[in-house]
Amino acid sequence: MVEHDALSATREAYDAAAPVYAQQFRDTLRDRPLDRAVLSAFAEVARASGDGRVADLGCGPGHVTAHLDELGLAAFGVDASPAMIALARRAYPALRFDVGSMAALDIADGVLGGVLSRWSVIHTPPRELPAVLAEFHRVLAPGGHLLIGFSASEGPSRPTQVFDHAVAPAYRWSPDHLAGMLRGAGLVEVARMVREPQPTDRRQFQEVHLLARKARSGAA
Repeated sequence: MVEHDALSATREAYDAAAPVYAQQFRDTLRDRPLDRAVLSAFAEVARASGDGRVADLGCGPGHVTAHLDELGLAAFGVDASPAMIALARRAYPALRFDVGSMAALDIADGVLGGVLSRWSVIHTPPRELPAVLAEFHRVLAPGGHLLIGFSASEGPSRPTQVFDHAVAPAYRWSPDHLAGMLRGAGLVEVARMVREPQPTDRRQFQEVHLLARKARSGAA
């Protein structure tokens, strides 16, 4: 299967890049006040949705999971790369990190106040993304929130666009198109933040965060 091969190739690529990746991105939030603000808002709505349990899906070396923990969430990380999970466990031994796939999460139905997918869907082939979004919906409690981050494609006429990622093949998405896919999965957009590229950015792409909510039982 093409999708299985894509997941395997991505896992192997991140296993090989794990030490360099962890070093490069360890302090990335320090210089990103807008990202910290979005994560803080996400933490607040996730706490209001239940007991504060949040999954950081595609957690990499665990630095964002640790940030969520500092914000008062019962956060744990999941990543397809065993090497990334090993680094996360070593760096943050008090937190939980599991090897797993976003398309088949080992998480019970409706138990999470929040799901964070921070640039973790960019390696998902477009025809497989609906199944991943359905998994996000499945594990969220009614009223729970998803925060999904990704790079924007060039205009609404290009719903997806392949780009040259340093580790593995990746995709950019039209924000409106992805918001429509979220609606199709039962997740309603409640906010978005678009960060314009800065002169110092290596890639001159818009960066997008969409915040979406799973409906409460009997509610829209």
